[in-house]
Amino acid sequence: MEQYLLDNFDLPAKNPSEEAQRRWRSAVGSLVVKNRRRRFRHVPDLDQRHQDHAKRRSVQEKIRVALYVQQAAITFIGGAKKNEYQLTDDIIKAGFSINPEELASITSKHDLKALKMHGGVDGISKKVRTTFDRGVCATDLDTRQSIYGVNRYAEKPSRSFWMFVWDALQDTTLIILMVCALLSVVVGLASEGWPKGMYDGLGIILSILLVVMVTAASDYKQSLQFKELDNEKKNIFIHVTRDGGRQKISIFDLVVGDIVHLSIGDQVPADGLFIHGYSLLIDESSLSGESEPVYTSQDKPFILAGTKVQDGSAKMIVTAVGMRTEWGRLMSTLSEGGEDETPLQVKLNGVATIIGKIGLVFATLTFVVLMTRFLIDKGLTVGLSNWYSTDALTIVNYFATAVTIIVVAVPEGLPLAVTLSLAFAMKKLMNDKALVRHLAACETMGSAGTICTDKTGTLTTNHMVVDKIWIAEVSKSVTSNSSLEELNSAISSSAWSLLLQGIFENTSAEVVKGSDGKQTVLGTPTEIAIFEYGLSLQGYRDAEDRSCTKVKVEPFNSVKKKMAVLVSLPGGGHRWFCKGASEIIVEMCDKVIDQDGDVIPLSDDRRKNITDTINSFASDALRTLCLAFKDVDEFDENADSPPNGFTLIIIFGIKDPVRPGVKEAVQSCITAGIIVRMVTGDNINTAKAIAKECGILTDDGIAIEGPDFRNKSPEEMRDLIPKIQVMARSLPLDKHLLVTNLRGMFQEVVAVTGDGTNDAPALHEADIGLAMGIAGTEVAKENADVIVLDDNFTTIINVARWGRAVYINIQKFVQFQLTVNIVALVINFVSACITGVTNIIDVFI
Repeated sequence: MEQYLLDNFDLPAKNPSEEAQRRWRSAVGSLVVKNRRRRFRHVPDLDQRHQDHAKRRSVQEKIRVALYVQQAAITFIGGAKKNEYQLTDDIIKAGFSINPEELASITSKHDLKALKMHGGVDGISKKVRTTFDRGVCATDLDTRQSIYGVNRYAEKPSRSFWMFVWDALQDTTLIILMVCALLSVVVGLASEGWPKGMYDGLGIILSILLVVMVTAASDYKQSLQFKELDNEKKNIFIHVTRDGGRQKISIFDLVVGDIVHLSIGDQVPADGLFIHGYSLLIDESSLSGESEPVYTSQDKPFILAGTKVQDGSAKMIVTAVGMRTEWGRLMSTLSEGGEDETPLQVKLNGVATIIGKIGLVFATLTFVVLMTRFLIDKGLTVGLSNWYSTDALTIVNYFATAVTIIVVAVPEGLPLAVTLSLAFAMKKLMNDKALVRHLAACETMGSAGTICTDKTGTLTTNHMVVDKIWIAEVSKSVTSNSSLEELNSAISSSAWSLLLQGIFENTSAEVVKGSDGKQTVLGTPTEIAIFEYGLSLQGYRDAEDRSCTKVKVEPFNSVKKKMAVLVSLPGGGHRWFCKGASEIIVEMCDKVIDQDGDVIPLSDDRRKNITDTINSFASDALRTLCLAFKDVDEFDENADSPPNGFTLIIIFGIKDPVRPGVKEAVQSCITAGIIVRMVTGDNINTAKAIAKECGILTDDGIAIEGPDFRNKSPEEMRDLIPKIQVMARSLPLDKHLLVTNLRGMFQEVVAVTGDGTNDAPALHEADIGLAMGIAGTEVAKENADVIVLDDNFTTIINVARWGRAVYINIQKFVQFQLTVNIVALVINFVSACITGVTNIIDVFI
């Protein structure tokens, strides 16, 4: 039996091949499947998937032609008759000046000519009654949705309870029993009359109704749970400007005219037009099939829903939502292919198949024994030539008994029971701040042997403040007002002005006004910490004019570990500001500013002093970042920021405390035999300090830097990996390499956390990918199995505990159910045999 299950019903927990999926379906066959519609409801239809894939490719090809072959057909299109779009009374009454279909077609067809005819992006904004700085008014939302549509795609209506009743009635054995009941009623009425002749048949009918109603109610409740979880998966939150303030809203509440803020890793929520931004690179492969990303700018302002931001940041104005977008039309052509089955579901289908075949044999033998006893008894008493209506009723009852054995013995509901249990676990974990995207993750998480976790925001609170600084060769703590006053007196006005200019120009944070009138700083925790520190400095000295114009922006990403901005100075000339990982920025610098704000060479002694300062900050568990600048006379708009020649301004030491309960959670993992490894982009000394505080780094463990790890040979990695507890200054590629080797070399079941777009390969490769719900990008979440909604490590431990508990309980339930089924088979068969033999002996006596 074990070998049979291994050969036919062995399925990997993640990314199963189509061959393996088809193999177990073929092994199940149709002989012992009583109700295919119900048993395989939560199993994907592979043929339907092929059809959906073909549809998607067809639509993508059409979109690709529209997007990339448009120039070749422009002459023909120009000569064709244009569609005439009329403004209806509803549109005019609402105050809009453009037809919804025309507005949608401008973006979907990349129609620059039509865009210019309407006055460009500025003209479109006026026609949909919105402004770039204030956005739409909240009071107009209902009107906009009625005119331009809601941001939802067409979906199949939910199945009603009576549809589940109908599905339950498709069970082959129940149909046979219904026929038996009908025959029993007919024969009973003919032989015994009313009402005695109804009893047997009516009893069978009532039993069937009870089974059907219980089954339908269970399935209906399960479908509601899955519907709720599915809605949670689709509910993406985005940042928009409304009523003059920046707000976080659901993707479903988006309307035409909204000003959407896009950043790296975001999924574009609707069709729109580029307003302004920096280095915006859009991945359109999900929509058009093209692998090459597209740069979007004011010259090429069209942004389509369903695409992803690969690099850069921007603001866009929404021009089409829901079914008026190309993505909406693409999604509407596809059906729900179903989620991949879990390994336990497949194994239980195998067990159900085996027990089903055994049950079929026992039922057949039981019917044969009963019929043999009946024929012998009849032959010895009245003879086989004399038949009565009661004989027919007896045979029908024997047949019903055999069918009932199949109903009782075949564990048809086992795979569905597992699905229901996993759905319950998903619901429970949702309440515990973990959104499980794939059922199999509930099973797999229970057997995880290694957790590779990020540091920032997962082990730490992600609430950052600047704790220490180094500037002009002076190191100071900045936790009090007195320290700010000391800093004010220690450095010159020019150095002060340069510092403030670098903080406020080279940042992705911004001050926004909330609905309550209060101003708040939005951005990543690191950016907020530095920005708020800059705001605190402003109160101590009036800075020089910082009204610079940004010329070019290079947003931060986890590969470069830095961000840069090029600004034009009020007095002429240009200046690069660069901020990022301390070691990388210091390596780019050959000068430093002194207390008077003068630029002096970065000698070996000064460089050593800076390195010692960075290590000192890191040993105090502080994140270290550096800010530098470089003045340039000329620049190339297509070139990246210079790799060297910068002048160091300041080193920030940022405090990010460890979350409460993390140390206990790590200890519980170790006790349970789960190894926790920290993988971070921070300085190795910072990483080691935090890891020791969390209980991750032990005396026999190793802390290693990403560049050292990736340069090791496979043989060296085999010896090194079991000892690695901390990996610092790592790239997403290093995390992916570690996960691959843990799974390949050591057959570990690995859980990995990630939040950035570049973490997607590691999340996809891992047995369980855990994306951060707050700091995570949409690309990371899309590739994850579980979304940790509060970014908390203790939530990850709760997922592991629940996964293990669910897996153990399901196994116990399965063992109990199979034992009951086999015992029932044996008892029924033995009982039939004993009764038959006893009756035959009585006849002879």
